[in-house]
Amino acid sequence: MDILGALTELWHSTGLYNFHIGQIVMICVGLLLLYLGIAKEFEPLLLIPIGFGGILSNIPVMDMSQVTDVIVEGTTSAGAAFSYVVHYSDKFLGTIFGFGIASGLFPLMIFMGVGAMTDFGPLIANPKTALLGAGAQFGIFTTLLGALALTYFFPETLNYSIREASTIGIIGGADGPTTIYVASKLAPDIMGAVAVAAYSYMALVPIIQPPIMRLLTTKAERMIEMKQLRPVSKLEKIIFPLMVLLLCALLLPDATPLMGALMFGNLAREAGVVNRLSDTMQNALINIVTILLGLSVGSKLAADKFLKAETLGIILLGLIAFSFGTAGGIGIAKFLNLFSKNKINPLIGAAGVSAVPMAARVASKVGQESNPQNFLLMHAMGPNVSGVIGSAVAAGVLIALCKNF
Repeated sequence: MDILGALTELWHSTGLYNFHIGQIVMICVGLLLLYLGIAKEFEPLLLIPIGFGGILSNIPVMDMSQVTDVIVEGTTSAGAAFSYVVHYSDKFLGTIFGFGIASGLFPLMIFMGVGAMTDFGPLIANPKTALLGAGAQFGIFTTLLGALALTYFFPETLNYSIREASTIGIIGGADGPTTIYVASKLAPDIMGAVAVAAYSYMALVPIIQPPIMRLLTTKAERMIEMKQLRPVSKLEKIIFPLMVLLLCALLLPDATPLMGALMFGNLAREAGVVNRLSDTMQNALINIVTILLGLSVGSKLAADKFLKAETLGIILLGLIAFSFGTAGGIGIAKFLNLFSKNKINPLIGAAGVSAVPMAARVASKVGQESNPQNFLLMHAMGPNVSGVIGSAVAAGVLIALCKNF
């Protein structure tokens, strides 16, 4: 080979030669996520690894997010046929994705950590706030129907399957790990878009929610003061995760992976005899998994998967889902006040989305704007943590409904 040919081959192997406009756009998106995480401190624990993973996945030639699905088929010793998919990759991001996301392992490990950090005391002390968390899941199913409606009216531009519509709808729960878990089970191709939407809207809770809260409540409602919560015993806190897990196993088995991880982490916290396990789940485990989860989600920001008309629709539908979820929680609180002697401040209904504890803090802050003596934080934590349970239940319902499509 002559020198000119060698130089030409070398030039053709460089990133400068192989870059295309889509990769440049997506690298800019990755840089924007890094900016939001670092400069604006919007969910930095996840936006930073997601943004960096997005940059890595758009480096030309290397294709670090490549995953190959290998179908393994055979028969058991009893003669029954079986078939399963192995996600194989020898690439950096692809290996992480196949191990932790395609298998659904990382979101479950995150839920263990969330359970270990969560105090269900406010929910146990005032059980009816669970209805507010349930009402906040209204956005999930509304957006699912909205995505299907867009597909019906604009099939040439937007084309969402029932599995993709369900995955988009779960953004309304404002629960990143649940969104990723549902995407891994139902629609892995749109995981990057739904994950970015979910975590972006979680980070924007202090901006998105207050205008909706003020629009849907009167000043008199925002000034409602609530009675101090009763003390919750240790026995109640130990029984609660076991009871929730048992009910879930009996009524909705498809939700038990998420619910089981959440309640195991919480039981380790409340038992008080396995502090090493609880501390590990709250700190080391959740930190390690957050890094790997963020990088692997970023691997789905490759230009060929992300730059589609459907992606813009996902971002918009995610905002609608989150807004309807906020409104749903407030609406349930106002409805309960029609029949309740002890009035509920409707603002705490907005905390029914799963952005723990940010949504509860926002509800408390908006309440104090109207009444400086109104302390709603602990009351808002009830619907806030019930929203975590609610989003896991909604995820189980969607997986159960869509797994045969």
